[in-house]
Amino acid sequence: MIATLTVPILAACNKGSGADDKTERVLRIATQYYGEEDEYFRQQFTEIFEYNNPNIKIEIVSAMNPDQYRYGGRPEGEKREDPNEKMKEIINGPNPPDVILMNYDQLPDLISGNMLKQLDTDITKDKFDLSDVVPAVIDGIKSLGDGKLFALAPTFSSQVLLYNKKPFDDAGVQYPKDGMTWDEMFDLARRVSKGEGENRVYGFSFNQYSYGSKENLFYEMGTYSAPLQLRMFSDNAEKMTVDSDGWEKVWNTMIQLSKEKIFPEPVDYSKMDAVRRAAMDSGEYNPFQNNTFMNGKLAMTIGQQYSINELIRANKSAASIKGYTPIDWDIVTMPTHPEAKDVGGNVYLNGLMGINAKAQNPADAWKFIKFINGEDWARLKSKSVNQLVSRAKYIQPREGMQYNIKAFYSLKPVPMENEMSKLYRQYQNIGQVNSMGMQYFKKAIEGTSTVREALKEWQTAGDAALKQMKENPDAPINVMPGGGKTMAIPMG
Repeated sequence: MIATLTVPILAACNKGSGADDKTERVLRIATQYYGEEDEYFRQQFTEIFEYNNPNIKIEIVSAMNPDQYRYGGRPEGEKREDPNEKMKEIINGPNPPDVILMNYDQLPDLISGNMLKQLDTDITKDKFDLSDVVPAVIDGIKSLGDGKLFALAPTFSSQVLLYNKKPFDDAGVQYPKDGMTWDEMFDLARRVSKGEGENRVYGFSFNQYSYGSKENLFYEMGTYSAPLQLRMFSDNAEKMTVDSDGWEKVWNTMIQLSKEKIFPEPVDYSKMDAVRRAAMDSGEYNPFQNNTFMNGKLAMTIGQQYSINELIRANKSAASIKGYTPIDWDIVTMPTHPEAKDVGGNVYLNGLMGINAKAQNPADAWKFIKFINGEDWARLKSKSVNQLVSRAKYIQPREGMQYNIKAFYSLKPVPMENEMSKLYRQYQNIGQVNSMGMQYFKKAIEGTSTVREALKEWQTAGDAALKQMKENPDAPINVMPGGGKTMAIPMG
């Protein structure tokens, strides 16, 4: 009788333990938008695991209903839901999920709320080797957990400095190198910029499709200023903070480079359309004629994995692309600031996952995260050309080529501003306070106002906008010069 009773008791214990047995178990994964029937999510993360573990059933729990506003916008007067708060409701609910799939900006809030299990103990116990995980991923995650790991991410994307060797060869200037500061890179850009009009070669652009408009530069220079962690407004969104020496230096730098024609100049789009039509009529249309880097008129730009892939494909197909000349190129790390030597560019962590501190099945949750972040999964997913796996061993140049692939993962991501993220979720129109700054930047770049005067004006108008936003969070902000309403332009 004792022996008979012992067997089911052990089986019951093992069912919740996640041990490698054949008992049926459920692993619940919480996501922000992916639903139970989301094909992409299952293909990307769960199908291989389910195939290897047929006794573990995956349930996907979505914090937000992806079809909620599919057939119509949010009804007037309905309060906007905060995805992060909805996620926390699920995490702390009566049937808590085991694994949490989150965005990078959610991680600090979940850590500070003690909602994630620290992974270091499991990592040590299982001797799970993370020495090959790139700094862009591992250091970025640790920086939000006071040196501890509360999540892991199997893939990531980042930025590099992409350059065309020809302008440097023509000018007798050395190529860019890893570890440059922004000032060093801008100096190189000045030395290779030459020519006039249609024959000009520009030194640098934040976007290879950018044509030097003041609006583009205002938003794109965020890549330059973000590592400096300059804020537009205070933690509680009560006051603007742009009337400062830091912002003045950033604007002066951008405006000076624009005046020196280091950045591409504005283009007459009416003429561009005429040139495009004529090229198409003659059968000599170049699909890259609007891409300042691909058409050879730009020495350096910011590149991503997809732009590198496009460049490789174009060079391979150059013989069939009329008007296109193959580009001899390479990449280096993003420029950095002396104040943040190892921080550069935007890094997006894809598939960032942690274990719920209240997980019902923590053992299988760790088994899943360990599998998705392990070598076998990395080796398989490294075949994809549009994502980078987090393990350096499997990040290799494409097709046996030789280029500086380490540039993608040698720097840390820009530190996450938890309070700022909360404000952007809390106030739907706060982006307009940023957008209105473009009007004052335009005055400074056109010389109708000094940089500091323009920043002071933005500070004053922004204070009024924040006050209005606090009093009526859902109403459009209306404090622009002339009394017009600002446009809600999304943050880049």
